Amino acid sequence: MNARRSFLFFTLLLCSSVACGQARFTQTIRGTVVDQSLQTPIPVATVALVSLSPIKGTLTEADGSFRLTGVPVGRHTIKISFVGYKDAVLSNVVVDAGKELILSINLEETINQLTEVTVKPTLEKDKPLNEMATVSARTFSVEETQRFAAAVNDPARMATAYAGVVGADDGNNLIVIRGNAPNGLLWRMEGVEIPNPNHFANIGTAAGGVSILSAQLLANSDFMTSAFPAEYGNALSGVFDLKLRRGNNQKRESTVQAGVLGIDVSSEGPFSKNYKGSYLFNYRYSTLGILSKVGVNVTSGVTTFQDLSFNVYLPTNKAGTFTLFGFGGLSSQNIEANRDSTAWTSEFDRLSEKYYANTGAVGATHSLNIGRKAFLKTVILASGYRNGLKGNYLTDELKPQLREDDSYTVQRRTISSVLTYKLNAKNTFRTGLIGAQIRYDLRNNTWVDTVQQIRTMVSVNNQTAYTLQAYGQWNYRLSEQVTLNAGLHYLGFMLNSTHSVEPRASVRWAFLPKHTLSLGYGLHSQLQNPALYFIKLPAADGSLMAPNRHLGLSKSHHTVLAYDYSINDHLRLKAEAYYQALFNLPVSAGTRDAFSAVNQMYGFSARPLANTGKGRNYGAELTLEQFLHHNLYFLWSASLYRSEYQGSDQIWRSTRYDGKYATNLLAGKEFIMGETGVFKNSVLGLNVKLTYFGGYRDTPINLAESQRQQQTVYVDALTNTLKIPDYFRTDIRLSWKKNKLHSTRTLSLDIQNVTNRQNVFGQYFEPRSGTTKTYFMTGLLPILSYRIVF
Repeated sequence: MNARRSFLFFTLLLCSSVACGQARFTQTIRGTVVDQSLQTPIPVATVALVSLSPIKGTLTEADGSFRLTGVPVGRHTIKISFVGYKDAVLSNVVVDAGKELILSINLEETINQLTEVTVKPTLEKDKPLNEMATVSARTFSVEETQRFAAAVNDPARMATAYAGVVGADDGNNLIVIRGNAPNGLLWRMEGVEIPNPNHFANIGTAAGGVSILSAQLLANSDFMTSAFPAEYGNALSGVFDLKLRRGNNQKRESTVQAGVLGIDVSSEGPFSKNYKGSYLFNYRYSTLGILSKVGVNVTSGVTTFQDLSFNVYLPTNKAGTFTLFGFGGLSSQNIEANRDSTAWTSEFDRLSEKYYANTGAVGATHSLNIGRKAFLKTVILASGYRNGLKGNYLTDELKPQLREDDSYTVQRRTISSVLTYKLNAKNTFRTGLIGAQIRYDLRNNTWVDTVQQIRTMVSVNNQTAYTLQAYGQWNYRLSEQVTLNAGLHYLGFMLNSTHSVEPRASVRWAFLPKHTLSLGYGLHSQLQNPALYFIKLPAADGSLMAPNRHLGLSKSHHTVLAYDYSINDHLRLKAEAYYQALFNLPVSAGTRDAFSAVNQMYGFSARPLANTGKGRNYGAELTLEQFLHHNLYFLWSASLYRSEYQGSDQIWRSTRYDGKYATNLLAGKEFIMGETGVFKNSVLGLNVKLTYFGGYRDTPINLAESQRQQQTVYVDALTNTLKIPDYFRTDIRLSWKKNKLHSTRTLSLDIQNVTNRQNVFGQYFEPRSGTTKTYFMTGLLPILSYRIVF
């Protein structure tokens, strides 16, 4: 009897069946089923909830919509079928009591419709949404950004679990992709480039301290690390292609979340009962900002941020579909110098800084089906960012002395039009044109120790430039086993008449039922940091010159060979080998040294530059991933790689990011609880992430020269010859989700760097002590949050 009771207890505790312990509450699953390429609705498709016994199902309406009511809360598997299309299987979709589940499902047309009666569905859970992305691409879900340890709803931090991706600095979400500099990343939203969507971001960077983007607005999106399809331009390392979800157009729903990072409030719903349009918005204000308002000082300065994001869906009967979308973020940090000179232990104690970073984008889309074979999408976007820093230095007489005064404003107006034409099941064509007007207002005033005064390094007002991108690509499905993609991308920068014509191609061959080989190639290019073009330096006659106005695009050849093995429906092995040949990189002009823009993480360099630098990244990656199955998932990735470059001295060296090896282990388990007790109708989550990678590179400090100049001076000939100690970190996420009638509550605790390991970032010269110091990355950081969906 005791054994039977114990068995029953553990069955209730660990049961993976959805019906076990959560059948008390039900919810609705709604959505639409559309053609993958043309986004046209598919009527009379079968939507079956195969995780229930008996199976629960329905058929789609004329507009492709479907509705399943009375679905028990928990995880479910949904199968979608229609004659002439491959079956789609969505597994482990989460149904909560607090919010209806709304899905947008794409079906891929089969090729041999007349001879093939059925096509066995293949569960490719990491397959990208963009059917023209063949290699080094995968989809990620919002649910993953909420579930993965240390992700904290941030796509960039979540991506560090993937092969070839490591963090550059714990203090922000900068990521290094296959050895490339972090600023080589492209962010896109609804098909167009957007400014860096992060708080506390600097000019020319692709990341910051905290993501502006709300998980409440994002839908499943794509992440790419090499050999991008022809529609992606102005990127060297990776692409985040973000999609926005529509708000619920039948029922008003809200989410409130409070935590260490901030307080979030989101709302969504219909405009009226007789209209299928909807709204969705999210607002967040930082917790530190709230505490500072009431007089609580929890940091060395006053740090605040707030953001707003929205998506409005406006369908029409005959004129297509319109949307309005956007995001905006304000962030600032004020640090005051210590006016007690007896307490000064470093030069930092004498500095006061006022920093701000504001970013935003507002856009509109129009989507229209032209006949039965064409789909046209047009996007208009107005975006911009502004950041600045004003720093003062306290003299020995406690008088403030201006040391830095920066202000950077870049505004962009973009129009994009993309036409997708599906000739037949085998041939799909996509062509697009993207034009942008950019306005620069940039100022940089920096203290120069050698002359003991402020000098203007950058000064440009209301400078207008234009970019033009055009592309065409062809998706050819030779058979169900072989797919070819080919395309061409053009990028032109009218400020200095530089341009690039870039061929792209890939092939995917499923040579056995569970085995696939893929090969991809692409030439890619990227604009320089805006401030580099407008650097002003003194000429021999004392006048100011702009030596970098002519700088061309940085470029890179990407080649990738990939192998996928679907061990079963839930377990997958993937291996990729790649080589990237970088050229046209900015290096020093007129002098021979080790400088190259590939090593820069922030800011820019005040020196004349030329596009004569080279680089190379090459390596191999292995990923073993079990998607959530029986409430357990894991992802193990390992990389061996090299990242090298040549400066103007033409000597091959390691880049800053040449760590040589990296590995990640991400794992998690969900425990579905029973019908009684405090954990009634609850799901407990345990998630862990282990990260280990080779230390980055650093340059020895010339101590004697640093003491003479009272600033850090490096030994140029020994650039990146020092290896920082290897990086290791353990992150844990604990969560407790409880379903109640009409609401779902989640309490979570993310403990980052749980062992408080002191990972080294680098070293610097401290003028006050006259010695070199080591500075470290972030230590133990607990992030607590509580979320209610109703």
